[in-house]
Amino acid sequence: MFEQFEGHFQQYWIFWVFGIVFAVALLNYIVSRIFKALLVRAESTKNLWDDALVLAINKPVEIAVWVFGINFAALVTAQLTETDDWVAILARLNQIGLILLIAWALLRFAKRAERNVTSPDHLQKPMDLSTALALGKLLQASIVLTAFLVILQTLGYSISGVLAFGGIGGIAIGFAARDMLANFFGAFMIYMDKPFSIGDWVRSPDREIEGTVEDIGWRRTVIRTFDKRPLYVPNSAFTTMAVENPSRMNNRRIYETIGIRYDDVAVMNPIVTNVKQMLKDHEEIDQEQTMIVNFNKFGPSSLDFFIYTFTKTTNWIHFHEVKQDVLLKIAKIIADAGAEIAFPTQTLHLADGELPQSPVESAGR
Repeated sequence: MFEQFEGHFQQYWIFWVFGIVFAVALLNYIVSRIFKALLVRAESTKNLWDDALVLAINKPVEIAVWVFGINFAALVTAQLTETDDWVAILARLNQIGLILLIAWALLRFAKRAERNVTSPDHLQKPMDLSTALALGKLLQASIVLTAFLVILQTLGYSISGVLAFGGIGGIAIGFAARDMLANFFGAFMIYMDKPFSIGDWVRSPDREIEGTVEDIGWRRTVIRTFDKRPLYVPNSAFTTMAVENPSRMNNRRIYETIGIRYDDVAVMNPIVTNVKQMLKDHEEIDQEQTMIVNFNKFGPSSLDFFIYTFTKTTNWIHFHEVKQDVLLKIAKIIADAGAEIAFPTQTLHLADGELPQSPVESAGR
């Protein structure tokens, strides 16, 4: 009787496989509904990890249901059709599939966590974006490498042999890839020293590099120049060149020289006094920084005084609006004093009031 039932089972194996696939589809639907409910609950909280975990594992779990369900159906088919070779192969594929799905879920979790730790919605003091990217890339690289080694072990290869080969080969690779390693350690120093972060405006006084940092990778840093062109700078370059970061300045400086006519020397002192008072009363000028307004020198065609002060704002556009307002007020102070801003002129003094003769007249004499 048992043999009759087994023969009946083998005769209609296709219906059993169909039943397994249908059960897998039903289970996948239930799992997706559960994850939707969990996601709604996770998004209602400000916890740093719950929504990252749910979003990280939902797709891998749904795919795992299909992969292992189909593999189970194939395994049942192989056993019923007495193809023992496929049984071992499918078992090995199940192991590799499980490793890959776990690695994928961990990579997704690392990426989601990277976004959350830099978001003010989850942390009152978000982590610096560059630091988060560096830690995220290190974590993702570790996950990929670990998954690769575990898969090799599953396939029957010795991990110790692979690591030994990697140690010997690493020396040769190190000599062959010196520039790549230099870029890697350059990126590491950028992440450690933090001379700039993503979004900062940087420039190099000794090289033609200036723009906004868009990405800091392990090999190169992407800087978007002010004419919107991407500039790819190897990270090793930052270890040998000076980098200026205007984005981190505390103030912006106004340093201008203004000249008035020599005929207005009598009003130079009140002009300088009024300009300095105007700067002291200006709401956009930082009174805690150095402020100098002084008559500076006798110029070729003007009496020059200079202003040296700092604005509160560091915003480039707003700074120029403040500077424009300051310069126009200085022009008004000069005009109110009855003076004029000088421009380059030349005065010709003639001896005894005689006009100079032309070369033709001189030759006629």
